[in-house]
Amino acid sequence: MEQFSNKTITVKITDADQRLDVFLASKLEISRAQTQKLIKAGQILINGKIANAHYKIQEKDNVNIKALKHKSIKTLTELELPRFETIAETDDYLVINKPAGLIVHGGNSITEPTLTDALEKKYPDLRKIGDDPTRPGIVHRLDKEASGLLVVAKTNAMFDALKQQFKNRLIKKTYAALVYGNIIKDADEINFSIARSAQGYRMSALPRSGAEFIKKIQAGGLPRRSPESRALGAGTKAGRAAITEFTVTEHFINYTLLSVTIKTGRTHQIRVHLAAYNHPLVGDTLYGTRRTKELNKKLGLNRIWLHAQTLGFSDLRGEWQEFNSEVPKELKEIMKKVK
Repeated sequence: MEQFSNKTITVKITDADQRLDVFLASKLEISRAQTQKLIKAGQILINGKIANAHYKIQEKDNVNIKALKHKSIKTLTELELPRFETIAETDDYLVINKPAGLIVHGGNSITEPTLTDALEKKYPDLRKIGDDPTRPGIVHRLDKEASGLLVVAKTNAMFDALKQQFKNRLIKKTYAALVYGNIIKDADEINFSIARSAQGYRMSALPRSGAEFIKKIQAGGLPRRSPESRALGAGTKAGRAAITEFTVTEHFINYTLLSVTIKTGRTHQIRVHLAAYNHPLVGDTLYGTRRTKELNKKLGLNRIWLHAQTLGFSDLRGEWQEFNSEVPKELKEIMKKVK
């Protein structure tokens, strides 16, 4: 990586108005997380001044990469990029099978390689797709610990079409989920609102309106130590509407296999809804109970038992496209243990 030391790049008009981290990732062929490391370390100057990742570069800006202090920073060629399976590919979109353990896109606290790093290396033109350069072509996500089908737009027309279909709830997404406990009902709907908890890194399900709960707590009408107020968490804001539907696929002695669909796409929606329904996902150490967390260790599953199995949408010709993904081997092994 020393070849980038004391290197100066003059911005051309064709590169203007990009975020600095996006521009550098492209020019230096390193991940966006790596460029952000350099910027935070003060190794990047814009016209002689310390820069920040969100700066929009302008024509004739001089971008200087100083002598590097971070020897661990590697080019995308040197970096071990994550692998993924391509299920289908056209000129307009990709359908991929994301493995568990892979983050879809980067963020301020993410330093490991992401799916978008791997996608941009293979498809450089994706950098021009979408309305957020940090999420090129990405219209939806899967949790890091979940696996399954994900569609990525390769053109802006397809990006807009998919975004509209998600907004209008026309996308078909079905998940296979293994939960603790025996669910008696053949099917049900969970419609608890979801809000970010006081801890920040997790979500909370609100069995009624979050705004109603908060008003009761503030007015002293609901004990702060009640189960309902604990679900909110101190300082939690009113939640957003969320709907999860499920049907039972198979019963085991102390477990239930579900087919899950979501009508909304909230952060950790399936995980937090099933936990609030008193049937947390197998493998979930964030939303499980003390008992299920102990069972997770015994099962030896280092991920959540959640797989995006079916994905359907309309292409630019208006034709319905539907794809299926088999449950991964490690999840099948868990099913053998619980039968």
